[in-house]
Order: sequence, then C-alpha cells, then structure tokens
Amino acid sequence: MIYLDHAATTPVRREAIEAMWPYLTGSFGNPSSRHELGDEAARALAWARAEVAAVVGCRPGEVVFTSGGTEADNLAIKGIALGRPRGRHLVVSPIEHEAVLESADFLVRHHGFSVTEVEVDAGGLVHPSALEAAIRPETALVSVQLVNNEIGTIQPVAELAAVAHRAGALMHTDAVQAAGHLDLRLDGPTGLGVDALSLAGHKVGAPKGSGVLVARGHVALEPVLHGGGQERGRRSGTENVAGAVAFATALRLAEQERSDAAARATRQGLALRDAVIAGVDGAVLTGDPERRLPGTVSFVFPGTSGEAVLLELDRMGVTCSSGSACAAGSSEPSHVLTAIGIAPDLAQTAVRFTLGPTTTDEEIADAAASVALAVSAVRSIVES
Repeated sequence: MIYLDHAATTPVRREAIEAMWPYLTGSFGNPSSRHELGDEAARALAWARAEVAAVVGCRPGEVVFTSGGTEADNLAIKGIALGRPRGRHLVVSPIEHEAVLESADFLVRHHGFSVTEVEVDAGGLVHPSALEAAIRPETALVSVQLVNNEIGTIQPVAELAAVAHRAGALMHTDAVQAAGHLDLRLDGPTGLGVDALSLAGHKVGAPKGSGVLVARGHVALEPVLHGGGQERGRRSGTENVAGAVAFATALRLAEQERSDAAARATRQGLALRDAVIAGVDGAVLTGDPERRLPGTVSFVFPGTSGEAVLLELDRMGVTCSSGSACAAGSSEPSHVLTAIGIAPDLAQTAVRFTLGPTTTDEEIADAAASVALAVSAVRSIVES
C-alpha cells in the first residue's frame, strides 16, 4: 500500500506508544487524586504540558488538553466569543474547517452573533486588506487557518493577527495541519502572534483523540465542558493522561524533524505535482501555487468523479482522499473549492494527496503512474 493520506491521519509513532504505555497500565491514576498514583499521573500531565509549551513558545498554564482538533476549535470559537463581551461579531474565512464554521453558526443561532466570511482569492489566501475591511468595531474574534486541510494553502497569519489586534479583536488560528511542517511559535520575530491556536495529535503521530488548545493568559475563555474544573477551569473532565503524553512526545519529535521533513516533502511534492500534470490531460492543481505545504498536492480532474478516481486508486494500492476526511460521506462539493471559485461539478472531481515521513521517492513515482491510469479508466467509463 502507498499511503498518501497523512492529512487525514498519520501512523502512530512507536515512541508515542511507548511513552503513553505506562499510563495505560501501572501508572493509571487520576491526576486529580491526592495519592501516589494520582501524583504520578499529575507529574506526567505537567511534563506533557511543558513539552507542548516549549514547542509553541507559551507558558505551560496556557496549554489546554482536549480530545482533538475539533474540540479545540469549538472551545476557541465558542469560548472566546462568549468569554469576551466586546461585541457579537466574528470574522472567519469561508475555507475554514467545519469545526470552526459550525461553531460560528452555533453562536449565530443560539447567542445572537453575526459572522462575516472574509474574501479569499483563487488560491485560498486571505489578504490583510480584505480582513481589515471585514472587521467591525464590535468584532470579538477572527479565526483563520494557518494551513488549509484540503488545498494546503498557508495563510499570512502573523499579518492577519496584526490587523485583528489593531482593531481590538482577538485572533485564533487552526494550526492542526501545520504541526510538524511550520514554526508554531507564538512570539518573536517570526512568531504567529495569535491569541489562541488549535492542534490535533493524530496529525503528528499521536493516537486519535488527543489535542490541544493554546489560549494565552489574557484570553477570557468560557468553558464548553462544565464539571470539575480541570485544566484551570477551561476544560472540565478527567484528563487523558496517556493521550497527553503521547501527543507531547509526538509533537516534540515532529518539531525536531521539521527541517529535514520539509526538504523531503518539497522534493517529493514537486515530483508528484509535475508527474501528475504531465501524465493527466487537464489536471489542475488547487490552492496557492507558492504559499502551500509542499506535501499537500491536490487536483481536480475534469471529466471524472473524484470518488470514482479515489476508489480506482484504492484498488491499485494507492490510499488518498477526495477531500477533507472530516466531510466523508457528504455528496456536496467541497466548500473550500467552491469558495475559491471552482465550479461545483468540477469541485466534485477533486483528489488530494498528502505526504508524510514514511513516503519514499519510489512511492511517489508509482503513485503518479497509478493516477494517470486511474483517471484514464474513469474517463473511459464516464464517456461511454
């Protein structure tokens, strides 16, 4: 099998499994319990919090462990909007993950908020001038992904955060797809400058069901989950200690490997892009051609069905995606692709390939050849 769906989920790292194993077996205590087993778990949780903080460049107390990126996004959007009474207006991009868009819609339906979707260009970029035009005096929060999960476009988040802050609004970024690929530090000359940032463990080699919201200390955050007041009152519920340890381990390793991984992904991503465009008549790369993760290579193939191409590739041993895994089963065209101006019928021909640390040069060559065969096979059926 050639696995080219790392944006959907990554294989779990052995180091992450080994790190979490003790907290699934002998050191199984509740970190809120005041006995030795509980203290062991609490120390492990504190270690994991410090490891994440070191990668992001924040204080450990600003790290909130969640069940994944979706919960982190929900807590960011709902928690900041409801915790900060500056106004009831939000700005999001139209190509955000559903966890952001649906959270914003919840606030509209149940809490009287209004939402502006800032314009994106044909590559999916949000320009600072467009954001400036979308912000109002009553804007409480701006949320723009660092990297889009379908087309790989990288947003100028630091510039967007500066625009938001000049207007008095807070800034959140969904950085789920950026971890292990881009610098996540919040401060400094190259820092993102955001007030909150979401991450998911299964994008960096930790098990599914682990995630983080980093929320700076000045951010008033209304909890989404109420209960015993864990995570400094920001997210109640007994913490998943093993998941937190695995997440921190995987994130640290991904950060250590980031430079080498970026060079490899750049080489392989360009090779796949060029081979597919050369081998498939009419193939169109989606997303910004320059500001993109090199390991995310997405196309539309006119005259096909993306799902049919996906199934044909799967039969040939190439595992990829027809779009976001979080929208699996939907018959609607991708909201990301239609937002950047791609017609709905063409959007339904999309196929996304996302590379990872285990991808080899030989797999890239074999996958490109398989794509040409798969598209040809589907087109012959469609035309017959």
